[in-house]
Amino acid sequence: MTNYFEKELYINPSLADAEGLLSRYETFNIFMDVADDHAGQMGVAWRHISPRNLFWLTVKTKIVFEDRPKLGDTVTLATWVEEPTKLRGDRSYEMRQGDKVLVRGKTEWAVLNTETMKLIPIMEVYPEGLDYSRPSACPEGFVRIKDRFDAADKYAEYTVRSTDIDIGHHMNNAKYVQALLGTFSNKELRELQPKSFDVIFRNSVYEGDVLNFYKQPGLEGGFDIRVARASDDMTALLVHME
Repeated sequence: MTNYFEKELYINPSLADAEGLLSRYETFNIFMDVADDHAGQMGVAWRHISPRNLFWLTVKTKIVFEDRPKLGDTVTLATWVEEPTKLRGDRSYEMRQGDKVLVRGKTEWAVLNTETMKLIPIMEVYPEGLDYSRPSACPEGFVRIKDRFDAADKYAEYTVRSTDIDIGHHMNNAKYVQALLGTFSNKELRELQPKSFDVIFRNSVYEGDVLNFYKQPGLEGGFDIRVARASDDMTALLVHME
């Protein structure tokens, strides 16, 4: 089976931000959806594996913006899976205009057995005969993010809404990013011009949970954000923005 999928995407108004460029948040949605397109072609999308009591878990996501397409542009989306370890597997993404790569990313996935609540080997899910020779879209890997923040560094909070909840009955992965970006004004985002996001998903949160946002300088430049449930200070999300 061919380990590659691509499609064209028109940047319509629902995908654009206040600057008339592809929204950073919507980019996470776009990559999530194209992953499902390819998984469906491979026969391993949620609709295929859920009868086996299996569920795809997003562990980490990295997105690097080399440039952002503008409203009205048409881009090519591409995705492929990288050779997995026993329990984890990376998926690469690219967004291109012609030969120019505008955005690249990768997600680390795992497969959960919802009956035993244990991870299963990914090779038990992937179809046989996949070609893993295509290089990673993000060979630099994921940034290391510290998980020790001073309580004084809290700068925002957010209550999880019904519209944040997905088919897994917890907050959707991309909705974390939407909430995170919403803690900054458009003026701040114009000044920051963040080019890369590393997002580590630690624990699920649910409708009604209140999330506290903490921010500190990153170990490798930029800054780190810790998102924790207010009720027990459980870390839900770690993010590095640069």
